[in-house]
Amino acid sequence: MAPHAGLVHLKEYDIKDSNVELIGSDLDHKVKHASAETEPAWNDGHVGLTAGLFVWRIENFAVVPVPKPSHGVFYSGDSYIILHSQQLKSNSPSENTEKKLTHAIHFLLGTHTSQDEAGTAAYKTVELDSFLHGTATQHRELETCPSSSFLALFPRLTFRRGGVASGFRHVEPQEEEDEIVTLLRVFKNPSATSTDSAIVCEVEPTWRSLDEGDVFILEKGKGGKIWVWQGGRCSPMEKAKAAQVVHEMKLAKRVDVEVVSQSEARSRVVVGMLGGGEGDGFGRLTAARPVVGGGGASRSVGEGCRGKRLFKLSDESGALRFGLVREGSGVSRADLDGDDVFVLDDAGRTIWVWEGQGASRAEKAMWLKVAQAYVRKLQGEDGNGEAYLTPIAKVREGCESAAFLRAIEVA
Repeated sequence: MAPHAGLVHLKEYDIKDSNVELIGSDLDHKVKHASAETEPAWNDGHVGLTAGLFVWRIENFAVVPVPKPSHGVFYSGDSYIILHSQQLKSNSPSENTEKKLTHAIHFLLGTHTSQDEAGTAAYKTVELDSFLHGTATQHRELETCPSSSFLALFPRLTFRRGGVASGFRHVEPQEEEDEIVTLLRVFKNPSATSTDSAIVCEVEPTWRSLDEGDVFILEKGKGGKIWVWQGGRCSPMEKAKAAQVVHEMKLAKRVDVEVVSQSEARSRVVVGMLGGGEGDGFGRLTAARPVVGGGGASRSVGEGCRGKRLFKLSDESGALRFGLVREGSGVSRADLDGDDVFVLDDAGRTIWVWEGQGASRAEKAMWLKVAQAYVRKLQGEDGNGEAYLTPIAKVREGCESAAFLRAIEVA
């Protein structure tokens, strides 16, 4: 049975809405009750103590570990928490960093995740950061436009439709497997350091999903042949990665495989199975799409649409206020004050939240809502219709990530 067959959300989460403003709501209290003071997922003897990659999926308010063989495989109907812990590198030979770790937490929201799952992932991310003594950089990730730092974590990243069966979904009568059409897009990971790192994502099974710069894998029906469709401008690496994926599928399903190139007349068979006509599949296809996760927006969403801006969230006047501090090339690290919280819009690349060590409890509690409110404000501005896809990340004074330091220091 395909992972998405028959699974239906009771209430799908609108990815354009705030994924963090549920904190403090009834859902927040439910999650706290479910966690029963301690979270087993964080207390396994390795989290916070051992360098490595940890992946959890949200299942019925619970944080469930994802087995290592499945790291890098994500489903659009689910929400995930990913922790990347690294050994701290010392700039001084005399400094002992043997047991010191740096942490980055990513909570990934699938395109069709439920509101409950999204809210739980956001809350549990804050809880995990507290478990790590507030030292982690936190990243909100969307399936349609994950950040470059998230993409760099996996040598092969796979996005599939569907999700885990849980209390949020119920199973409908299964559709006939002969009707199931699965189309996978294989393309180079633009953010990975390895030259052979690839992304595999499930896309809409239509000929219009094909593009000239990538390789596509088509599986139609139970026991049917697997087709590999190579775009006219795809790279040798993408062909090799597609061959690797198909080899794994062939071993599991014992079916025949046929490889066709876009320039071959035989490639029209694939286009036809995806609903295309006689003239489709050659000159009418797009160039390679930068989109990740099966649709939405380009990887550089919002970049260049606006200048760099720095805002301050402060209650020094007796009431919480959020206002512009500086914009343009004048933004610098010297503008930050350890008694407040600041929001840096890095010209549409990333929205960074910097938390000063001396910030008040109210300021620390409100940064999530303020960052999302700022994103909604951007949505209403001309040219920022896809601002909700902009990566959001939070750092704490004294534990800033290298990416944040580059953003605040580079004019």
